Order: sequence, then structure tokens, then C-alpha cells
Amino acid sequence: MFAKAFRVKSNTAIKGSDRRKLRADVTAAFPTLGTDQVTEVVPGKEELNIVKLYAHRGDAVTVYVSGGNPILFELEKNLYPTVYTLWSYPDLLPTFITWPLVLEKLVGGADLMLPGLVVPPAGLPQVQQGDLCAIALAGNRAPVAIGVAAVSTSEMLTSGLRGKGFSVLHTYQDHLWRSGDKSSPPSIAPLDLDLPDVTEEKRSTQADPALQEDMRHLTLEGVEEENGEVHQMCGEKTLSEASEDPSIGGLNPDPTDSKTLQEQMDELLQRCFLHALKCRVKKADLPLLTSTFLGSHMFSCCPEGRQLDIKKSSYKKLSKFLQQMQQEQIIQVKELSKGVESIVAVDWKHPRITAFVIPEPSPTSQTIQEGSREQPYHPPDIKPLYCVPATMTLLFQESGHKRGSVLEGSEVRTIIINYARKKDLVDADNKKCLEKLQPAYQVTFPGQEPVVKKGKICPIEITLARRAYNKKVTLVRNLEVYGLDPCAVAAVLQQRCQASTTVMPAPGTKDGLQVQIQGNQVHHLGRLLLEEYQLPRKHIQGLEKAPKPGKKK
Repeated sequence: MFAKAFRVKSNTAIKGSDRRKLRADVTAAFPTLGTDQVTEVVPGKEELNIVKLYAHRGDAVTVYVSGGNPILFELEKNLYPTVYTLWSYPDLLPTFITWPLVLEKLVGGADLMLPGLVVPPAGLPQVQQGDLCAIALAGNRAPVAIGVAAVSTSEMLTSGLRGKGFSVLHTYQDHLWRSGDKSSPPSIAPLDLDLPDVTEEKRSTQADPALQEDMRHLTLEGVEEENGEVHQMCGEKTLSEASEDPSIGGLNPDPTDSKTLQEQMDELLQRCFLHALKCRVKKADLPLLTSTFLGSHMFSCCPEGRQLDIKKSSYKKLSKFLQQMQQEQIIQVKELSKGVESIVAVDWKHPRITAFVIPEPSPTSQTIQEGSREQPYHPPDIKPLYCVPATMTLLFQESGHKRGSVLEGSEVRTIIINYARKKDLVDADNKKCLEKLQPAYQVTFPGQEPVVKKGKICPIEITLARRAYNKKVTLVRNLEVYGLDPCAVAAVLQQRCQASTTVMPAPGTKDGLQVQIQGNQVHHLGRLLLEEYQLPRKHIQGLEKAPKPGKKK
């Protein structure tokens, strides 16, 4: 289901009532979980977001995200755990075992066929058709896929393990997994110690050419047709080739990386802190709200492909981390107003700041995301043009132009001057002529052919509105005109502003979308459009609505 990139529709923080309902749904769907375990899966106070998206086949899916990782997803009112959740609760679902070679095919969108199963000495788990199951690899009990049983266990055995076994919904390394922290499966020892050894099986397979040929097709008797293309669900590598494939060998965490997740997050936190102080924060910015420092500076310094989460560090809170940095005399933090802390001083000559080496910028550091697929964004080249109307056809026909011809301002000027000289006219003022021409514009995106459209180009409109309980929200529309994906912009703003965002249809348009951000976020929005996306200020309306310094937003 998530083998290809999906499209995010909205991303909002969960309400208290929805959180309680989700906890009840988890208890009903997975009765083996105790009350404490359900509370761990659906935390009571930690941030929990609801992401509504469309899979590449058009399925509407609701994903629940906690701590930056998708933990559950809902499809057609059925609740499913993700691999991130199953790694914490590996016995939550009946687990079937397959070979590491098969994972590559499952990630590509193939279903698991029965010949690919490994039958342990204790036998296969007992399931009925339609039951939700987990799929793990030989030698590691950590699940790498979630699927629905196509047949019951008795039917599997009766068929001699032939045919389709499971319809796979989600796998390790698919796009849903990529939307999280992209961690690898933990190493969990199998419960059955008599499970066939992968190394011995590989040797026996290499020794038997006939068995080796069978293993090439162990996943594979189904054919999937999608978008007019036929994809054979069959293996292409032998087990010996798979053992040399780094993509298959990378199922477990890098053995050279002995640091725990908490230590890695501490290191990332300090790296983003020093990077932000050295490159982004200026003396004129002080005093700087600690929340602004985190949302506008530290998050933007996070390396590509990683996600900064203070709750996963040993500090747990930003205030505790900044107190530690203050004790090291890097910064000075004060509570300028009740309950609100600000950074009031920075020692830019501190050895830790001077010794910090700025990482090389990634070529895709300025990107917009489409689902989980990233593409570099470059602002379009916009040029104003003029169309020849019917009332002025005679004036321009001598120069070879007819009704509807598109001209630049300089071309109009040259034509009018030449016409005035030829007709011996005294007044050769072409400004009045420009006012009578129909406006048009040309948009050129890098690597694409220029597109000419009639009328004036719509600017990006930024407005403020009030919602229930007098809450203020920021609205932005017409992003698509400039090649920006509203869903991608909403995702970036949610992280920068630390506020909920929603993508909705723009009123008065047929297919247009607008982004809604909680609070007055014009300052963050303007910084994103002007500095990162490098759009001309003249094409953005509403930047003056940013909150004035010192005033309540």
C-alpha cells in the first residue's frame, strides 16, 4: 500500500476526546495489550498528530503519529499497527517467518506467497482468513511487514504451501516507514531456538542447483497489474547474491554504531544548537524567545533525513538543555516575562562554537516534500507580457502581428515608435497603448518549457482570520501558481511554527487549495517564501500583517 509515495491531505494535533476514543479502539482491536501498554501506545500527554493522506492507489488512510513516528494507521475503519509499534510489542500479532531475500520483494509492493514461508518445528501459527498477521525474517523476531491472511492455516497446509498467503499492507523500508525516524528493526531472538539456521540453509541451497532455482521464485506466483504495467512478483537473486546485497544486509542496526538512541539524540541536539548559534542567530536578534530559537533556528539546522525530538534525548525538555548550556557559559537565559524564557546573551567566542565545523550544505536542503518524496524547489521566472486585442489589430498588423499575439513591453515600444515615425505622428507615447493591451504573463520553471497565460498572475495571498473561541489563524493560497505543493508547505510550516496546519479547498476556486496555520504565522511564512524559496516580494501579498515586535500575537 505504501510502496509508492503518498499525498498528505492534512496534519493536525489530536483532540482530547479523539485521544480517548483512539485508546478505546486500540483496546478493542488488540485485546492482548494491557491497560499500561495501551497507555504507552497512545500516550496521555505527549504530542499525538492525526495525518490524513491518500495512498498512490487513491485509498484514504488515517495515520496516527507520536514522537515523530507513525504508530497506527486506519483503513476502512480497521486499525493496524506499524512496524515501529510492533518492534516494541513483537508478540502483538501472530507472526509468520520468511527469508531475508523476500523482504526486497515485499517492499516493492509484492504480496507474500506461501512458498516463501519458513515452517518452524512448532508449526505455523493458527489464523483464520482475514486475520491480521506480522511477518518477520529468519533469525530475528522483529516484524518487518504487516499483512492480512489470504487463507487459514489449515488451508495453507492442505494446499502444500502453494499460492498466495498474505496481502501485505505495510513494510519496513516503505514510504510510511520513511515518514518516521527511519530506524532499523531491533534484534530480537526467536522464541523457537530450533529454527533453521540461515547460514546452513544458504549453504545447502548453494549445493543444490535445483533448490536454488526454486528459491528464485519463492515469493512469486502472482502477477500484479498497476497503471497498465505488469510487475512479476518473483525473486531475481539467489541466496548467495542476497548475502552480498548491502540493502538486504542492512536489516539490523549498524554494528559500528554502538550509541543508544538517546545518546544519538543528545548529539544531534547539541549539533543543531551550535549550528544555529554559529550560522543563524545574530546579535541583533537578542533577546530571542527560546521557543522561537527552537522552531525557527534549531529545527532548520537538523541534517536532512533526521528528525530532532527533544523528548527522546536525556534532557527531555528544552529548558533543561538550555540550562546545561548556560552552565557551560555558552548562552545566558532569563525569564523576561512570567513563564516565558529568552536567550539574552551568547558567547560567540566560546571554544565549542568556534570549534564547531559547519556541515556541507546538502543539494536538496531547500526542498519541498511531496508525500515523502523530496524534489529541489527553484522559483520560476515570471515575465509580464501583453496580448494584442481586436481593437488594436490594425496598429500591429504591419509589423506581422495579429489578434492574440503575445508581446513583451520592449517589443510594443519598438512597434509603436516605428509606426509613429512611419506615419509622421507627433505623439509617439506608447504608455497609453500599453494600457489598452490585454495583460498576460510567462512562467518558466527550471528545466521546463515556458508557459504563457492571459491575465495577471495571481499573487500568493496571506490573510488572517478568526475561528471558534476567537482563535486567530493564518491562511495562504495560490501556492500552486508558483510550483509549490500546499501539502508540502503545510508540513514545513508545522515544524517551523510548532503549530497545527490544515490543507483545505480555497473558497471561490475550482481546484485551488489553501493552507491554514494556527496563530499569526505571517513572519515564519514570509521568511520561508522570501529567504528559502526565494520568491520575489512583489508576488506576495499580506506580509505587512506580521505581528509587530512587543505586541501580543
